[in-house]
Amino acid sequence: MERLRVLEPLNFDFGLISRTLLCYTFEGSHSEGKWSFSNFYEKENNLVFVKRVRVVLSLVLLFFYSAIVATAETVTYYPTDLGNIWVLETADGAERVTYTIEASEERIEDKEIALFKRTAETVGTDETTGEVYFVHFDDDGVKLHKIVAELGSIFGTATAILSPPVLFVPASLALGDTWEFTLETEVVLTGPVLVTYTYEVVAVEDVVAPAGTFENCLKVQLDTRTVTTSISRSTSYQWLAPNIGIVKVETSQEIVFNLISSNLVSDASTYDVTGDGVVNILDLVFVAARLGDAAKEADVNADGVVNILDVVLIAQNLSG
Repeated sequence: MERLRVLEPLNFDFGLISRTLLCYTFEGSHSEGKWSFSNFYEKENNLVFVKRVRVVLSLVLLFFYSAIVATAETVTYYPTDLGNIWVLETADGAERVTYTIEASEERIEDKEIALFKRTAETVGTDETTGEVYFVHFDDDGVKLHKIVAELGSIFGTATAILSPPVLFVPASLALGDTWEFTLETEVVLTGPVLVTYTYEVVAVEDVVAPAGTFENCLKVQLDTRTVTTSISRSTSYQWLAPNIGIVKVETSQEIVFNLISSNLVSDASTYDVTGDGVVNILDLVFVAARLGDAAKEADVNADGVVNILDVVLIAQNLSG
């Protein structure tokens, strides 16, 4: 199973918080019929304590928020929003593969269809290969109705219809899960082709790619059995990051592609408000200390005010 990080509880002195809040709340004089704690603190010290309380309370709230989110959040390894895009390249930049999810006006078996596209190219050339998967989404996961494969100038286009639709990607994935489906098609110069795809989640690993470091990725092994006039087998791998999707691919020829960009990967520099090269607890404290201010350097979501939403954004992008 994927592992969700929860911020470790901090050892707060809630008595100190209460006493400091009292000092701030009941400031006044006896002559006005109010309690006065001014003999304990100078005015300027009160302001320092108030700021400290704001920071501490923000972090307390953040801890509880993180605990709730970690308990309730549903993790997906294939985000299915229309417009999602993943671009992967080999280390030398010579080969590129792009995955996209696009809208379609087509309906199959009265289902609204989306297009999951994979396009492979050699950088600097015109020819591409790839597939278009006609899918719909339901509670079980991604269901596959049809595949149209562009096999290049020699083999042309091959189409496979799957009726009823098959499970392409389960809605939830965990270590040890397996699933498979079989399709039939016809390929120029080859004739009828029967292909069986068998998937298994074989490991949980971290992936370091140009687009970032992705923790707790599911490594999915794909075994392909192809029957034509003979039988051939191949094995490839893909790594799926929680709530990001595909971040690494290793083909059956052992060519490795790593994620270089995706609309699902944010720019870490946005959350590194201290500018020290890492998003950590110092960034949390920096933002929390400016709650209620209009400080641009701490207004992470640029809504004109520093508030708990900015603190949450930092927490969701912690890297260390």
